[in-house]
Amino acid sequence: MRSIVHRAVRTAATAALALAAPFVGTPLPAQDRPDPYAAPYMESMTWTEIRDAIAGGKKVAIIPTGGTEQNGPHMVMGKHNYIVTFAAGMLAQRLGNALIAPTLQYVPEGDYNRPNWGDKPGVISLPDPAYEKVLDAAVRSLKVHGFTDIILIGDSGPNQRGMTNIAKALNTEWAGSGVRVHALTDYYEQGRLLIRDYLNKTYGWSEQVVGSHAGTSDTSQLLYVYAQGIRTDKLAVNGGSPDAGVQGDPTKASAEIGKIAIDFKVNAAVKQFRGGQP
Repeated sequence: MRSIVHRAVRTAATAALALAAPFVGTPLPAQDRPDPYAAPYMESMTWTEIRDAIAGGKKVAIIPTGGTEQNGPHMVMGKHNYIVTFAAGMLAQRLGNALIAPTLQYVPEGDYNRPNWGDKPGVISLPDPAYEKVLDAAVRSLKVHGFTDIILIGDSGPNQRGMTNIAKALNTEWAGSGVRVHALTDYYEQGRLLIRDYLNKTYGWSEQVVGSHAGTSDTSQLLYVYAQGIRTDKLAVNGGSPDAGVQGDPTKASAEIGKIAIDFKVNAAVKQFRGGQP
């Protein structure tokens, strides 16, 4: 059975264009949108199809990590899951020899009781060491089946440390085995910096205006991937109140900006995986 995220993202492509009207910029023509769903998501394949794909040379596995956290009154809790599932499909298409594991939706979201964050209904945190143990088990499972390169990408900041720790530990353990784990932290870290600089140079928007959480960039990416996840009547600078959980101005979001942001992230991941080569 396909995950809720994968199924919903796939059926949202047309609606994403239709709902783009309330935002800055123009909707993207359908022919300008990638089709990451042509990429092989393992949960949508049978075990024999996966076996045959590996035998045919698809020996790279991608494990996307998202999150279940508050994103203000205007954006659904699964923002990271929708975005990273979509981006993983783009990454697989770029690499040409990858399969995509199910997206990990429970990740470190900090203290369960953190004011203005963890105490908001719906936030689910999987702090270390539990998060790293899940990653470790997933990577070990994929190694058994013949994958030689296992990629970890994370759409949220707290995901990055655990990814890096697991990659280092398993690469040490498996040295000389021909199997390598890749924590592609540039997907998040470089991608975030690139879109911030792009928005500043193109529109003159400051980092404070763009925001670091549920602001212009985040809202744009979800608009591009899954527009139903945006409540247009709730858009407001900083979420409209001090405790809204929004940092920045989501009213400036557009599907066009979302496309550019996700392209930056996927390009950064490809470059890191290829050792600096785009």
